[in-house]
Amino acid sequence: MMRTRPLKVALLGCGVVGSEVARIMTTHADDLAARIGAPVELAGVAVRRPGKARAGIPDELVTTDATALVKRGDIDVVVEVIGGIEPARALITTAFEHGASVVSANKALLAEDGATLYAAAEQHGRDLYFEAAVAGAIPLIRPLRESLAGDKVNRVLGIVNGTTNFILDKMDTSGAGYSEALDEATALGYAEADPTADVEGFDAAAKAAILAGIAFHTRVRLDDVYREGMTEVTAADFASAKRMGCTIKLLAICERAADGQSVTARVHPAMIPLSHPLASVREAYNAVFVEAEAAGRLMFYGPGAGGSPTASAVLGDLVAVCRNKLAEATGPGESAYTQLPVSPMGDVVTRYHISLDVADKPGVLAQVATVFAEHGVSIDTVRQQGKDGEASLVVVTHRAPDAALSGTVEALRKLDTVRGVASIMRVEGE
Repeated sequence: MMRTRPLKVALLGCGVVGSEVARIMTTHADDLAARIGAPVELAGVAVRRPGKARAGIPDELVTTDATALVKRGDIDVVVEVIGGIEPARALITTAFEHGASVVSANKALLAEDGATLYAAAEQHGRDLYFEAAVAGAIPLIRPLRESLAGDKVNRVLGIVNGTTNFILDKMDTSGAGYSEALDEATALGYAEADPTADVEGFDAAAKAAILAGIAFHTRVRLDDVYREGMTEVTAADFASAKRMGCTIKLLAICERAADGQSVTARVHPAMIPLSHPLASVREAYNAVFVEAEAAGRLMFYGPGAGGSPTASAVLGDLVAVCRNKLAEATGPGESAYTQLPVSPMGDVVTRYHISLDVADKPGVLAQVATVFAEHGVSIDTVRQQGKDGEASLVVVTHRAPDAALSGTVEALRKLDTVRGVASIMRVEGE
């Protein structure tokens, strides 16, 4: 039997995502009520600019006092889509203190200080759900927290930023340079006026921290994630990748060490074979590849950003939290029992694709090979082209600790016969 008294929802933020959440709550009210077992009512909307017209939202619901809204005491669920660290953190913890559960899309806050939010939720017996924080509409957090809770996840490898994937896809398919592809992404609304958070990997790094923490049952913060942007990727890099049967993606990679005693989390451009499922992810789509001991390899794919996809994830969490509220129960909280250390990037075992500008004369290849040998790095393939006293040398290594590979590159720069290091890129997905 359906409860007639509505569950009250406070919405913090009414931008692209927040306005879509409000719209779906209104237009799908009957369906949501049937799925939850009680009607849901939008009880207040906190905004920064109250004078702006907001279709479908009565003026009396709009307020600029978000703190007063979450303190009301009659609010059952707070939906936070304002982003950033503060005041979001204070508002969420205040909501818990005053009896509300929280649905958030705030990847930056969860990556920076998720432990505080988890602790506050547990202290007050409330839910903290955040499916929308990582990959838009793609169900990923809940499968990791619930569906795979009985399994052991060893690796999470994914494209978790639509802007960068669009840019790299255009560079790959059209031969465009980075600036040209970025301009197109901006014109189509895929890139912000200031794209730094996306193209320098900050957005993906926050998502990697969240994914690693859940997958490996340990606390991983944003500062633990190695981050490298994709602004230096060139058309020449794509040409080299194609010769290897690869393409280039900005990847978030979270791995459990072979001995199970540590984890790593990193974000950087990488060459991946065209045969890998992630190589076919086009345009602004996201995809995440999960490797677990019992389940094997799983791939989650779909739109990773935008108002409607993100609102879909928010509403899915809202339904789950409201059901828990009616059942006087809570869903899964933080699982960090393993307390595994996060290893630095230098300990990660990777492969490198290194392109060198060298003098076109006898003995150069032998000098380069000696440097690799001295640093304990085995060479997989070498390709050399030369003309008019100048040459290019492309070396692909076998797997080795990243610190050894970095040391190799620094030693190569000191050779008199090496004019410069044209590009360095890791090779993944094999």
